[in-house]
Amino acid sequence: MKWLLVLIIAAPIVELGLLIWAGTEIGLFPTLGLLLAIGLVGAYLARRQGLKTYRDIQESLSRGEQPAEQLVKGIFIVIGGLLLLLPGFLSDLVALTLFFQPTQKIYRPLINRWFQKRTKNARIIVQ
Repeated sequence: MKWLLVLIIAAPIVELGLLIWAGTEIGLFPTLGLLLAIGLVGAYLARRQGLKTYRDIQESLSRGEQPAEQLVKGIFIVIGGLLLLLPGFLSDLVALTLFFQPTQKIYRPLINRWFQKRTKNARIIVQ
């Protein structure tokens, strides 16, 4: 919980610093255009990946399999989509890494550890 407080305080400061730096280096309108372009590409990827994951979940369920892997991908896509809503380059960069399978492998152990810790303490109840 302590790291979350630090993240909530530090992330906007870093984002603001990056936006100011980019604004002074390339100008206001190119910076805004870059943010808009990244947001549009990210939204396209989120939609595309989200629909693919949805189809994969349906396919797994129709075969009688548990869609655990696809649900984790879905979590990554939802988190990435939420991060795209935040203005800034750092949040957009992290969001984009959540959409691609090679970089998802970096985050997967963190999600698995978090989920195991929560289910061990009975904080998450699966019905």
